Amino acid sequence: MRVFLLFILCLCAVPAAAQSHRSGDFDYYVLSLSWQPTWCALEGDARGDAACQNATDHGWLLHGLWPQYLHGWPEHCQSTHRPPSRQMTQAMADIMGSPGPAWYQWKKHGSCSGLSAPAYFALAREAYARVNRPIVFRKLSTSVKLPAQVVEDAFLKANPDWTPDMLTITCRDGRIAEARLCLSRDLAPVPCGPDLRRDCQMKNSLLAPIR
Repeated sequence: MRVFLLFILCLCAVPAAAQSHRSGDFDYYVLSLSWQPTWCALEGDARGDAACQNATDHGWLLHGLWPQYLHGWPEHCQSTHRPPSRQMTQAMADIMGSPGPAWYQWKKHGSCSGLSAPAYFALAREAYARVNRPIVFRKLSTSVKLPAQVVEDAFLKANPDWTPDMLTITCRDGRIAEARLCLSRDLAPVPCGPDLRRDCQMKNSLLAPIR
């Protein structure tokens, strides 16, 4: 009897969890850009990812366009739309480095956007194209150590319409990892929610040059 009651309680919990991750129900987007040398050093090289091969000349890769709540985020939503075709994910390789990340981003985040896969990828591409990525980092010939604030300041200078509360620079394992910009549903820069305002506080983060 006790086991049966636990089973019923588990069943009752499922709809509540699913409802909290309803596709199309979110407050704003986060556009996440990964610094290619950091991603390759920490993950991509071990996978043999195409984005990490020599002379690919990738800088800030599109990590993803993420639906976000004011606190937290939805993920792995049930979508009424078909998943992307292989052709769709391959077409995103020019800004994501390889097709694999595009497929994963759709499953985890795109499915929560309420959009079809083609519309989601088109929106992600448009958001990426609207960002002026600082040229100075593309000119690095050797690795440097610097405060994450320097990276943020470069992005703000290249994008004068942004304010510091719209952008977060993250670090991982002592390296500059990502730049995350908060956007409205129509891709206008907006202030980030409280849980996104966590800039890296390191004073000597490693920034390696583009491969």
